[in-house]
Amino acid sequence: MNNEMFCFQCQETAKNSGCTMRGVCGKMPQTAGLQDLLIAVVRAHGSIDHLMRERGVVCQCTCVGDFMVDALFATISCANFDDEALMQKIEHGLELLARRTAKCKELGVALPEWPEITYTGNRDTFLADSLTFGILRTQDPDVRSLKELTTLGLKGLCAYYEHAARLGQTDDTIIAYLSKALYHITDPDATVDSLLPIVLETGKWGVNVMALLDKANTTAYGNPEISRVSIGAHGRPGILVSGHDLKDLEQLLKQSEGQGVDIYTHGEMLPAHYYPELKKYKHLVGNYGNAWWRQKEEFASFNGPIVFTTNCIVPPAPDANYAHRVFTTNSTGFPGWKHIVANEQGVKDFSEVIALAKTCQPPTSIEQGEIVGGFAHAQVFALADKIVDAVKSGAIRRFFVMSGCDGRMKSRSYYEDFAKALPKDCVILTSGCAKYKYNKLNLGDIGGIPRVLDAGQCNDSYSWALVALKLKEIFGCQDINDLPISFNIAWYEQKAVIVLLALLHLGVKNIHIGPTLPAFLSENVTKLLVEQFGLAGITTVEDDIRLFLGE
Repeated sequence: MNNEMFCFQCQETAKNSGCTMRGVCGKMPQTAGLQDLLIAVVRAHGSIDHLMRERGVVCQCTCVGDFMVDALFATISCANFDDEALMQKIEHGLELLARRTAKCKELGVALPEWPEITYTGNRDTFLADSLTFGILRTQDPDVRSLKELTTLGLKGLCAYYEHAARLGQTDDTIIAYLSKALYHITDPDATVDSLLPIVLETGKWGVNVMALLDKANTTAYGNPEISRVSIGAHGRPGILVSGHDLKDLEQLLKQSEGQGVDIYTHGEMLPAHYYPELKKYKHLVGNYGNAWWRQKEEFASFNGPIVFTTNCIVPPAPDANYAHRVFTTNSTGFPGWKHIVANEQGVKDFSEVIALAKTCQPPTSIEQGEIVGGFAHAQVFALADKIVDAVKSGAIRRFFVMSGCDGRMKSRSYYEDFAKALPKDCVILTSGCAKYKYNKLNLGDIGGIPRVLDAGQCNDSYSWALVALKLKEIFGCQDINDLPISFNIAWYEQKAVIVLLALLHLGVKNIHIGPTLPAFLSENVTKLLVEQFGLAGITTVEDDIRLFLGE
C-alpha cells in the first residue's frame, strides 16, 4: 500500500477500512507516524521487561511501567495531537530503552530481534521509517488483526490503569501482563494459534484493571449513589471539565472553592456527580452539554475555560472562539493549548484556569432539566430485592446493556431509536458516553425503577458484569447467558475494546456491537469470534428487538 499513514483503531475510520491520508479524527500523517514510532518503543520496552521478569529481574522503580502506560494512553483515539509532546515521549522512551538494553546485555539476557529504532536528531528521516514500525509491518491479515486487537485492548487497559494509579491504586501484576502481551505481539514469528490466547487473556486483565479502578474511585470518593444532576447553566462564570479523570476534578474543586466560579462536567465526567466525596462541593453545579463529538458548538457557548483530563479531543476550527481557553493534562495534548503538569507530589496548579474563568462570561444556557444517574453496582445491589421481585413478577421482562461510546455518524441514531422502541417492560443498563443518545429521553420507570440505569463512565461497565454475576447467583443460573440480559454495545475507541474483551473473558456471548464491526477484525478473525462467542453487528431496530426478545 502506498499510504501516508495507516490507522484503523476507531469506529469512524475511513470507509471502515483505514485512514491513509489523514485521520477522520483530524490526526495528520506526521502525528500518526509519531504515534506508530512511540508504540514501537513501547513494544521494545515490554519485550525487555518480560524477558527480564522471566529471569527474576524486576525493575525496582516504576519508570518503565509508567512510561508504557502513559505512552499507550497518549496514542488512544483523540487523546494527543501534539507532535512535540509525542516526540518528547519517544525520546524519553529511547533513553530508557538504551539503559534497559545495556542491563540485559550485562545480565546475559538474549533479546529478540526487532527493527532497530534509532533517532539521530533528524525527524524527517525518523518519520520516514514510521510505516515500517506501524500496523502494516505484519503482512498476514489474520496475524495483524490479532496483534492489533491486542494492542488496542492494551491501550484501553492502560487508560484505566493510569486513572487508578493517580488515585494510589497500583498492581504490578497488571504491568507484568502488559509486558508479556507486548512481547508476544512483537514476535515476528507469531501465529494465529499463539496470539489468540493472548487476546483472550487481555480480556481477563481488562476485568482486573476495571476492578482496580473501581476500587480506586470508591475508596477515594465513596460508592456512587442515586443523584439528580442539573443540565442547565447557572449565573456565575464557570470552568468545564471534560475527559475521565476524577483526581483532576477533585484538585480543581479544592483549589476553586470560594473563588466565585462554578465547575461543570462534560461528556464522560458526568458521573462525578454521583460520588459523595465530589458532590459535597457546592460549586460543582451541573453537567454542560452532551457527548464529546458535539464539543465545538458547546465549548463556544460555554464561554469559560475548558480542562481536558483525557480524550476525547475534537480539533477546533482555525477561527474557534474557545481555542485560547482550553487546557490539557495527563496523556492528552493539542498544539497551542497549555498543558498542566503535576509536581513531584502529584498536585496540579489550576490557578491560571481559575483566574481566566473569573474574566469570562457565565455559560450560555443550551438546555434545562436534570439527569438521574448513580446506578453503579453497590447502588443496584441495594435495590436487588426490588429488582428481583420485578423480574419474578414479569414487570421487568429483560435488561439491555447499552454501554459504550457515542460518535458523529448519523447511523448512531439507531441507539436512540432502539431505546425509544423497546417495550416498556425492558430496562436499559448503560455506562460511557453512549448514554447521551437516550439519557435525556422521558422513558419512565417500572415500579419506581428508572428504565435507564446509568452506572457511570465506560470503565463502569464493570458494574454491569458484577450485577450480571450477582443475578446469576440469585436466580441459580448455570450460565451467565441464561439471564434475561442482552448486550447491544456502541463502540468508538479503545476503552470499548478492552470492555468487549473483558466481557468475552467472563463468558458473555451473543454481544451485538455497532454501528459497524471494527475494521481491525479480519474476515477470518471475525468468523472465529462469531463462531466461538456469537459476536454480531446490528441490523434494524425492529429486527434486532425481535431477535433479542425471541419473537
